[in-house]
Amino acid sequence: MTASTLRICLVEDDELMGEALSERFEMEGLACDWHPRGKDALLALQRRRYSIVVSDINLPDISGEELFITLREARTDLPPFLFMTGYGAIDQAVRLLKLGAADYVAKPLDVDALVQRIRTLGRPLEPAGEAQDGLGLSPAMQAIDRMLGRLATSDGTVLITGESGVGKEQVARRLHALADGGRARPFVAVNCGAIPDTLLEAELFGFEKGAFTGAIKERRGYFEQADGGTLFLDEVGDMPPAMQVKLLRAIQERTITRVGAENPFEVDVRLVCATHEDLHRLVETGRFREDLYYRINVIHLPIPPLRERREDILWLARRFLAEQSDKRGGTPFALSATAERGLLAHPWPGNIRELKHAIERACILSERPQISPEALLGEALQPALSGALDGETLAGHLERCEKRYLEQALSLQQWRIGDTAEALGISRKTLWEKMKKHGIAEPAR
Repeated sequence: MTASTLRICLVEDDELMGEALSERFEMEGLACDWHPRGKDALLALQRRRYSIVVSDINLPDISGEELFITLREARTDLPPFLFMTGYGAIDQAVRLLKLGAADYVAKPLDVDALVQRIRTLGRPLEPAGEAQDGLGLSPAMQAIDRMLGRLATSDGTVLITGESGVGKEQVARRLHALADGGRARPFVAVNCGAIPDTLLEAELFGFEKGAFTGAIKERRGYFEQADGGTLFLDEVGDMPPAMQVKLLRAIQERTITRVGAENPFEVDVRLVCATHEDLHRLVETGRFREDLYYRINVIHLPIPPLRERREDILWLARRFLAEQSDKRGGTPFALSATAERGLLAHPWPGNIRELKHAIERACILSERPQISPEALLGEALQPALSGALDGETLAGHLERCEKRYLEQALSLQQWRIGDTAEALGISRKTLWEKMKKHGIAEPAR
């Protein structure tokens, strides 16, 4: 989170304190609007967006508590409130936390600690037309976004790696959009692990009428459909060896031959491959061709898991909330401060896909526009460190969360393996392996 994206609404009636804090915030690169009166702050908060509100509780006109409650009742997209309080008002500050305030600090202030809390709790303000079209706010995703801008002018093959659900297809679509330049060229996404081995060649390269039983008319394959645009091959590590040979030839010669046809023809596609597997390890074990590995690994983009780029969690959550609000109409959905803390505490073993499903479920189940922690993930949204207090390692906690996530997904799909794998964006083989790893089996009926 960069400081330049944060703007503070400071509400402090003491002139010496207000001026000193304003100057310190500006020195730290934090934009700050200082208001000595609660009503002035109320008007400002109704007119412009802020990353965070830092407010004294005792003010000369309306109290900080009245300011917070008035705004909370009037809008759902309230910025986090960080209260400053004297020793005698700590009980009141605790009550405000229960009402949804983000945190409080006691006077006399430790200004260094205050600045750190602001950086932690503050919501970055997205520049118009910039962040909403990007991949995230974390340094890792912004670096990838800059890399995509450079790759857009080339036609090199790109390999995207990362855990299931980290957003590999979104990265591929972003690259396509940057390269396409509004020309409406095709983007074709294919999950190689979801297509039976016997049908993969026909699906990728197409087939002629009569090529096999059931081929009652010719069909264009995915390569043809993507001609002039981008072909995204997800889970390329699940491709069988015989098909790997044919894919390598198609990439090298830029030609394909339909099943049942004799003559090859040229195709012009930008190829983007993705996998959650360690392809180098698959090469060493003989499950993936070395020549194909080096051919698709011209540019490698590793996507870190969501738990390693926490700056993106609330940014993504708000985008998903906006999508649900547009879909359902009415008052826009928003997260309570407690729900935001819960989202940041959760390890997200299912990554972005799990977050999106959690937001969608919460919007369906919630009885009011402000989303509570219980509506998001229920028991799964307990603080991520709770296991550590019992001596559980981070790896063990993540394993337990992944198992619970898989069991919930399987239950939602009535334990249909194919449907569950498709919903999770992984292959049947990968799902079977994870079920075996965690000892997951369908309960007896």
